[in-house]
Amino acid sequence: MPKNKECLPVYPIWIAEVMLQQTQLKVVLPYWEKWMEAFPDLVDLSSALNQEVLLFWQGLGYYSRAHRLHKASKDLVQILWNKNCCDNDLWPMDIDTWMSLPGIGRTTAASILSSAFDIPEAILDGNVKRILSRLVGKQEPLSNNSKQLWELSIGLLDHNQPRNFNQALMDLGATICTKNSPKCDICPWKSFCLAYDQGNTGIIPLSKPSKVLKKLVIGLGIVFNDSGEVLIDQRLNNTSMAGMWEFPGGKKEEDEVIKNTISRELLEELGVEVKVGKKLIEFDHFYTHKKLHFVVHFCSIISGMPKALASIQIKWVKPDELINYPFPAANKRIIDALENYLLLSKDKLIL
Repeated sequence: MPKNKECLPVYPIWIAEVMLQQTQLKVVLPYWEKWMEAFPDLVDLSSALNQEVLLFWQGLGYYSRAHRLHKASKDLVQILWNKNCCDNDLWPMDIDTWMSLPGIGRTTAASILSSAFDIPEAILDGNVKRILSRLVGKQEPLSNNSKQLWELSIGLLDHNQPRNFNQALMDLGATICTKNSPKCDICPWKSFCLAYDQGNTGIIPLSKPSKVLKKLVIGLGIVFNDSGEVLIDQRLNNTSMAGMWEFPGGKKEEDEVIKNTISRELLEELGVEVKVGKKLIEFDHFYTHKKLHFVVHFCSIISGMPKALASIQIKWVKPDELINYPFPAANKRIIDALENYLLLSKDKLIL
């Protein structure tokens, strides 16, 4: 355990805090370890190619975090220009500078400062919001009472040991004051908790009404050239999952046959007419706000030369090299299915 006011390395803490936004620790840890091997310091990250960054973020989701992290690394290098970036004394130690960086909000900035420098900055992540809402008996959904909870978090902060206090607060929310079935009998704050006193820990804080998942059907085409390479394209910068690679295709229109969807999308995206052949795979993939049903077919080009009409670029890639490109999580199932198909067909592609 670090000593009181001892400074810890800033870079690994900053990376971890950004990865932990909207993602649980058990999921983040292996990604963080691989990231630190690939980009061990700020200079390594700032000089990396965007595709390299996305490749090591692949699977964590919310890919805008990776883009912002990469941009923030370049901004930090400018702040620390001609300085030793590993020297903690030279990293920003004020919350305003950290909050000015891409992807850094108040809680993330405060977590970095309290964890790295033991600076007294209050935090208010989801776990802490839940604890404090129960403590004062606030029944509104979490997003509706942040001002009061910020004031409470600031007031409770231990200025002598802010690092330990904030960590203890997050641990309390993660292990005891949990969303479901909180362990109130062993909670050190139960004597001060209004929700516990009133028997309301099961309903405080109130949950937001569940959103109805938007359901979309996505038709994708697997296109090979004469050299046995498969066609992929890179998503535009103004789209979700910008910079990631994918197999060409798109959304099925109402009452449209899926094979027609694929041929239409490939004509619009690549400028080629294709014959849609046998199906490779069909599966569901869930995001927080939508459910996607993927239908993937092999396709052969009838006429035209593929062009990047709706993407940054297109590439012909050997199937065993697809692993070197960052794909959205759903595409992992497609790549695995394609690999299995090629093995079973013994290198004789039957479309």
